[in-house]
Amino acid sequence: MNITLNNRPESFDKNQITISELLKIKNFTFKMLVIKVNSELVKKDSYDNSLVKDGDNVTVLHLISGG
Repeated sequence: MNITLNNRPESFDKNQITISELLKIKNFTFKMLVIKVNSELVKKDSYDNSLVKDGDNVTVLHLISGG
């Protein structure tokens, strides 16, 4: 499977993976993340059920607060 992750091409051996699997594989451990798949927001409680498929465009943003 080939996807675009944060504007970079990525390849995986599976045909589809969940958002949770993607985060684990890519070692995204930051607690405050915003994730979009093909410009659609994915809610945190859906990470285990939302699938990333071949050709998808995935954006993972780290939210940082400060002053």
